[in-house]
Amino acid sequence: MCCCMLIGMMGSTTPQNGYPVPGKQNITPQDVMTQMFFVGDEEWGELCQTGDFDYVVIGSSFCALGFITKVAENNPKAKILVLEQGQCFYTSHLQNLAPAYLHTLGAAFSFPWSISERTHQGKYIKWQYGMTNFLGGRSLLWSGWTPEPADDEMEHWPPEIIDTVHKYFGEVRELMNVVAADELFVTNQSAKPVYGKLQERLQLALVKASDKIDTITKVIPGPLAAKCKGQSSSRKALDLILTKRSSADKAPLKVRINCTVKKVQHNGKKVTALETSQGCLKLGSAKLVLAMGTLPPTTLMLNSFPKNQFPQLVNIGERYTCHFYTTFTARIPRSVLDHNSEFGDLEMAAIYLAGVDKKSKHQFHIQVVAMSDTNPVKNAKDAFQFYPDIVSFPGSDQRSSSTEHVIIVCSTFGELDHHNKENWFRLNDGNDVTTNATLQSLTNKTDEELWDVMDVASFQVIEQEIASQPSHIEYWHPEGNSGSWKKTRPTAEMIRQPATAHEASTMWMGGDNDKEAPVGLDYRPKGVENVYITGGSLFPTASSWSPTGVMVALAMHLGETLEPKK
Repeated sequence: MCCCMLIGMMGSTTPQNGYPVPGKQNITPQDVMTQMFFVGDEEWGELCQTGDFDYVVIGSSFCALGFITKVAENNPKAKILVLEQGQCFYTSHLQNLAPAYLHTLGAAFSFPWSISERTHQGKYIKWQYGMTNFLGGRSLLWSGWTPEPADDEMEHWPPEIIDTVHKYFGEVRELMNVVAADELFVTNQSAKPVYGKLQERLQLALVKASDKIDTITKVIPGPLAAKCKGQSSSRKALDLILTKRSSADKAPLKVRINCTVKKVQHNGKKVTALETSQGCLKLGSAKLVLAMGTLPPTTLMLNSFPKNQFPQLVNIGERYTCHFYTTFTARIPRSVLDHNSEFGDLEMAAIYLAGVDKKSKHQFHIQVVAMSDTNPVKNAKDAFQFYPDIVSFPGSDQRSSSTEHVIIVCSTFGELDHHNKENWFRLNDGNDVTTNATLQSLTNKTDEELWDVMDVASFQVIEQEIASQPSHIEYWHPEGNSGSWKKTRPTAEMIRQPATAHEASTMWMGGDNDKEAPVGLDYRPKGVENVYITGGSLFPTASSWSPTGVMVALAMHLGETLEPKK
């Protein structure tokens, strides 16, 4: 850019430009981001008074992206205001950054709820994964498994919702760039495919698993949300709302950060204003869309619509489901799968297997990820970026000790029984209305039997289908902050995770026959005119599949319902 253009952008001689006195010195990165992309204090004051929006969206999750994308597509002039509790931290998905950022993962979660004592004292389940209070939410850390569930995998779901999921899932694949692992044409530093021969061999080994293991019902290449077709297999993070700024001939999309919504004001049927950490925001004629996960919007609804005054909403928080899970790491000599030394110096594979406990009919699924890495130091950045599941990324000690092996990580998720009345999410007597809720999540006999079934299936997949004989297999046994490879299987206490994931069902939606459902098929809490729900809280059951794609499909349907194609 030429000097005259820079001078023109900088403006005339004003104090902030150094004349006649020095300008502001304590400029923070957030100051710059706010000036360029977000609603500043002066504009916020005006917006609070005018309430001139078509939609106010709380949260910047994948659901927000799906909803806003569809609304903007059908009505480019729609006026949308996004309220985000946090700031802008990661500017891209974590895996697009340096591998050192992996160490920030544990510090990125907040827990705006309490865990009940019974859950905390449980044998296996002790807590629920938290929220990520940054612009983009969990999408910044999310692993990209995005399967489309079959009809029988959405058991107890209204047929209208099932049809909607299938109708919009093609658009979900396009928006989130979902690609089957065997179609990911990405290369390593040696210009060989990362998802190449190892993916081919693993698919060949597992293609008949559903015939040999009676609890396995489906085997497919991993459906992964990729960063860019043909260039990278890292997950596509939320297309940050700040990049969706509209052009001059369209209504702007405004984003206010550091803004926590505490309660909604209403007249009994219609929300009129929002009580936020930055003052009261008039809603005017806008529609309010809750897109901030599962539990935080449930807390907001419980505080804003007391059950003793709104009997039609009495079941909010009285159903709770999620996924409990097992994860373990194994390795086998590379020669077992690479008979002719065809693998590149870094290769990966991802396979998705669905399963069911034949007794209870409850579901589980297995995510199998394999990695062959002959030079972990040289390949560290590529391995971190291309690996399809950031949460289960093998540690440096596992990779450095396995240069002659294929590492296999098996993560298996089962659905928590939605019939269990002892699982709930309820208000407590806390003073902070953004955190005054308690979560109770317990396993019953049905869950424990399912957990046994899915663990057996997981070991069968490794020992019977991938390895030619069990003697080839070594398992990683965690020991403190490290561990060691051993021939024996790790115990259940080693592999069953204390945290649950994919929380759901606190405000499930139901059709005319489901009188207990607090939310109707129009996404509105019953009896409330201008509030709409997105996310996992709508799910009648958790089933077992990774839920993000279905969440986005329903959010897109909501967007098109409110803004039909012209």
